[in-house]
Amino acid sequence: MSELDEVKWRILVVDDEPNNLQLLRQILKGRYQISMATNGVQALEVAKKIKPDLILLDVMMPEMDGYETCKKLKANPDTHAIPVIFVTAKTEIIDEKKGFDVGAVDYLTKPVSGPIVLARVATHLSLYDQNRAFQSQLLQRTNDLAESQRAAIHMLGEAGHYNDTDTGLHIWRMAAYSAEIARRFGWKVSKAKQLEYAAPMHDTGKIGIPDSILKKPGKLDADEWIIMKTHAQIGYDILSKSRTPLFQMAADIALNHHEKWDGNGYPNAIQGRNIPESARIVAIADVFDALTMKRPYKEAWPIAKAFDEMKKGRGSHFDPQLLDCFFDNQIAILKVKEEWEEKEMYQLDNPISDAP
Repeated sequence: MSELDEVKWRILVVDDEPNNLQLLRQILKGRYQISMATNGVQALEVAKKIKPDLILLDVMMPEMDGYETCKKLKANPDTHAIPVIFVTAKTEIIDEKKGFDVGAVDYLTKPVSGPIVLARVATHLSLYDQNRAFQSQLLQRTNDLAESQRAAIHMLGEAGHYNDTDTGLHIWRMAAYSAEIARRFGWKVSKAKQLEYAAPMHDTGKIGIPDSILKKPGKLDADEWIIMKTHAQIGYDILSKSRTPLFQMAADIALNHHEKWDGNGYPNAIQGRNIPESARIVAIADVFDALTMKRPYKEAWPIAKAFDEMKKGRGSHFDPQLLDCFFDNQIAILKVKEEWEEKEMYQLDNPISDAP
C-alpha cells in the first residue's frame, strides 16, 4: 500500500454481480481506496478487517441480503459507526423504511450515475468525518471532566484530614474496603466504583473544625464533642453544592457515616434503613481501618481483636446484614488491606510519588 493510499478514504463495495462491482470501481478509483466483496458474509469479514469509512451495499443478494448484512454490521461495535449506502435496481421492490431502520444512511439506484455516486459518497464521508471529530472532542472533554472530578476528590479528601491525626493512606484504603463490601453485597460494579470515589470525602467537614480540637492529644470534653460532631453537617453542606450523583452520594456519606443502626449516632440520630446504605457501608470500612491502622496515640490493633470489637457492634452500631457480608468476605477484605499496605510502604520509600 502506497503512502497516498493510506491517506485516502476506504470504501467497501458489496455486490454479487461482477459487472456492478467493476462499474462502481471505475467511478470511484483514483479518489478512494476500494475494497470489494461479493456477498454478505464476505462483506462482514472484510469490514471487520479493514474498517472502511463507507460501504456501498447491494440490497438483493443470495443467502444474506443487504438488510441482514447491514443489521449485522450495526450490531458489531467494530463496524456499527460505518455509514452504509444501499444500492438497488429501479425494478426491485424496496422498503426504504426498512433500510433506514437497519441503519442505512442513503439509497442509490441502478444503473448508477457516476456524478450522483460521487456526490452522495462525498456528502456522507464528510458527515462521517464531522461525526468522528465530534465524538473525539466529546471523549476528550469527558476525559477532562473525569480528571477534574478525580482531582476534586483528592483535594477534598486530603483537605478533610489535613489537620487531624489520621496518617498514611487511610481515606483511600477505607474507600477500597467500601467498594469491596458494596460489590460483595450485590452493588453493580459502576455503582461500587462511584462509592469508592465518594468515600474519601466522608470527613471533608473537618475543614471547619478548629485545630485545637482536631489535634488535641487527650480526650475531648463535652463542649468539644459538640463542635466535633458538626463536621458531618459541614461536610454535607460543602459537598451537596454539586448536583452530580457522585457528590450527592459523597454528601450523604459525609452527613451519615457516624449514624448508628440503633439510632444512637449523630448528627440526626436516625436508625436502620433510614441511614443511606452507602453511609452504612462506609461506617464499617471506616471503623475497621481506624482500628487496624497505627496512629500517634495508639498502635494498630491485631486483625482478630479488631474483628471481635466490630462483632460487638452488630445490630447496634452496624447494619447486621452488611456486617455479615463484611465477615463472609474477610479474605477479600484482608487482600485489599495487604495491597494498600504495600502502596503505603512504597510511598514511604518514594515520598514524592503521587497520591493514589
